[in-house]
Order: sequence, then C-alpha cells, then structure tokens
Amino acid sequence: MDDLYFRKIMTTLILIVLIVLSFLLLKPILISIIIAFILAFIFTPVYNWFYKLTNSKNLSAAIICFILILLIVLPFWFLTPLVIDQSIKIYMKSQQIDFVTPLKIIFPSFFASEEFSAEVGSILYSFVTKLTNSLVNTLSQLILNFPSLSLQFLVVFFTFYFVLRDQEKLLDYIKSLLPFSKDVEQKLFTSSREITIAVIYGQVIIGVIQGLIVGVGLFVFRVPNALILTLLASLSGIFPIIGTALIWLPVVIYLLIAGNTAPAIGVLIFGIISSSIDNLLRPIIVSKRTKVHSSIILIGMIGGLFLFGILGFILGPLILAYLLIILEIYRNKKYPGIFVQSS
Repeated sequence: MDDLYFRKIMTTLILIVLIVLSFLLLKPILISIIIAFILAFIFTPVYNWFYKLTNSKNLSAAIICFILILLIVLPFWFLTPLVIDQSIKIYMKSQQIDFVTPLKIIFPSFFASEEFSAEVGSILYSFVTKLTNSLVNTLSQLILNFPSLSLQFLVVFFTFYFVLRDQEKLLDYIKSLLPFSKDVEQKLFTSSREITIAVIYGQVIIGVIQGLIVGVGLFVFRVPNALILTLLASLSGIFPIIGTALIWLPVVIYLLIAGNTAPAIGVLIFGIISSSIDNLLRPIIVSKRTKVHSSIILIGMIGGLFLFGILGFILGPLILAYLLIILEIYRNKKYPGIFVQSS
C-alpha cells in the first residue's frame, strides 16, 4: 500500500514538473500558437470547402496555409514602411497642435482663466505626445525585431497547418482529457463554438469591416495619413460601445477646425455608416447563437489588452465567456443567465 502511494506521489510530481517545464519551453511562442488556433478556427469553413473539392487534407491545408501567407506576409512587407512613415508624420503633427484655442471656442466660460487653459493644454499635449510616441516606437520595433518575428510567423504557419489538417483528432484528444460527462461535454463544446463565433465574427470581424468603411471615407476625401488612421479605426471598431467613433470623430473635428468643411462632412457620413452597419451585420452573423453581454466583452478586451497585448482583444472576452459557459452548465437552470444567453 505504501509502495503504491509512493508511486502515485512520484508520478504526480513528475507530471507537474514536466507540465511546468513544458510551459516554460512554450512560453516564448505561446501567443503564436494561440494565434494559429484562432486563425484555424476562422479558416475552417474555407478549409472544408477546399477539402470537398480535393478530398485531400494535406493539399487543402497547404492551400489555406499558402493563402494565409499571402494575406499576412505581403501586406506586412509592403505596408509596414508606409505605416511607420505615417505614424512619424502624425507624431510630428501632434507636436504642433494647438489644443487650447478650439476648447476656448467651444467652452469660452469654462476656459476663461489663462492659467487653467495652459494647464489643460499641457496635460493634453503630454498625453497626445506619449500616445503618438508609443505608436511610433511600437511600429518601429516591427523592423528591429524582424528575425524574432520571422520565427514567430514560422510557428504560426506550422501550427495552423497541423491544426487545420488534424482538427478532428485534436478535438477527440481534448475531449478524452475532460473530466465531464458526455452530456456536459457536448453542451460545453457546442456553447464554446457558438461563443467563439459570436466573439470572433460578431465582434472582431465586424469591427474590422467598420474600420475599413471609415478608411474608405478617409482615402476618398484625402485625409492625411489615412492608412494609419484606417488601421486604428479597425482596431477601435473591435471595442463594443466605443467603436470607430474614437477615430473618425476627432478627425471630423480636426478638419472642421482646419476649415476643411466638405471633407469633414464626407468623413462624418462614412463614420455614421460605419457605426450603423453594426446593426445590420451583427444579427446576420450572430443570430440564433449564444450571445455574451457587451459589458463582458468590453471588460474582457480591456483586461486582455493589459495581459496579452493586442491579442487580448480576442483572448480576453473568450476566456471570460468560457468561464461563464462552465458556470451556466454548472447552474443547470431553465431560465437564461444574465451574462450568457441563448437566442
């Protein structure tokens, strides 16, 4: 009995040590692996379509992997210098902006005191300078860390290929590790899939589309540094409640102050279309699927941003959503929950 107990203890210790060592081994590339899984989930419908045509898992996965390389590498290669150049121009422009005068025009009584106006102007100047400087530094690091990024991309593509090709075996293996009953397991996987679709397609993809609509307006009306502003609009579009207005509204105000009334009205129209398109696309994509409360998505994105960086926009809401799914299954109530509801 003592010998059996000792073996169990040693087996558990060895397993824990190996798990910790494996985590430390994978930690530098863990984000790349997660990105590959997310991309595999997004491209699974396209993979299934190619698989029906070719009847070959290897060929279908290779085609999708090649498409992904074109979609990532080519824009990265050609657009990165332009984005860095425009971010530097935005930084230089931000150094010359007069923040106080427009505020005095809009709120004359509030900014009557020169000392108060100067203090507010100094705070705004410092904030915008730090923000634009951070943007320039982040983008510049893309070139400086190119060798490291190349290895990360290699991990993404290889993981993406094998996850696409062996997704059924991978799911069976994950199911074999779960300690739940078959009924709970089925509910968990069904809800998880629906939540993932709701977050990735209903929030991220729609947000990017909204940002691109704003970008069209910026390019049509020849707004300076339209490329970097389009990228920022696509990023802000992912956020619930906030949306692309975070980018196009300041642009409209800037154009009005500069006396460019026609472009300001044009960008405003595209901005309103961008913000309204959400009401049209979301019911089509997320209808008849499990829905997560927008507050959970927003909190998850902000927390995920602090923990994982840019990828946290996706991982944060998913982590909270999966936790809520397990809690809903554990509750086993007939009435829906507050944060997770079925359509």
